Amino acid sequence: MGSKYKELKRECYEANMQLNALGLVIHTFGNVSAVDRATGAFAIKPSGVPYEELNAEDIVVVDYDANTVDGNLRPSSDTKTHAFLYKNWDDIGGIAHTHATYSVAWAQAQQDIPIFGTTHADHLTTDIPCAPPMSDELIAGNYEHNTGIQILECFKKKEISHTEVEMVLLGNHGPFTWGENAAKAVYNSTILEAVAQMAYLTLQINPQALRLKDSLIKKHHDRKHGKDAYYGQ
Repeated sequence: MGSKYKELKRECYEANMQLNALGLVIHTFGNVSAVDRATGAFAIKPSGVPYEELNAEDIVVVDYDANTVDGNLRPSSDTKTHAFLYKNWDDIGGIAHTHATYSVAWAQAQQDIPIFGTTHADHLTTDIPCAPPMSDELIAGNYEHNTGIQILECFKKKEISHTEVEMVLLGNHGPFTWGENAAKAVYNSTILEAVAQMAYLTLQINPQALRLKDSLIKKHHDRKHGKDAYYGQ
């Protein structure tokens, strides 16, 4: 493995293996990337390689235009989406895309995930957004690149910040998450799937379930993320 990208590839490999170990992917679907801002490149899982056969040496390194700069395999088919997000959000360090069951179900239903409980509020103060299905024009164009546009347009329209909401559902597609590094992106994928399942079950028990009241949202989020945070400190 080339020494210049050895640690970047290792970070990416470990995050991808964790995604698989957590049961958030199916067969070869799903991917995690890790960026190195100093070199203007990011590492990502190769396309079509089963997780049980994946090695750190297989990880592909590409630039922000999705051109391969290190590696012999073809990078993930979602590489252009990752590249677009890294270009436009220069404060994120890792991105994950899964095909996790409950997250995908909400995306296929084209529904935001309501903030019903404190597990959700520990991480977000808003519903988890679901972007509308991509327009026919974008589908017919550079699809994976345009998936990044779909995400940015959703956040702009809903007037939410990607640093406060590190996850999104794409209508009829599935989830993308991000964070300060690849491990945090995987963590966010795990939280998204758990909250998606909890919300689904909540609505099965009570289809008229009420959204968590604002005071509880604020309390749970602030105790973990506020200036006087004490949860887990």
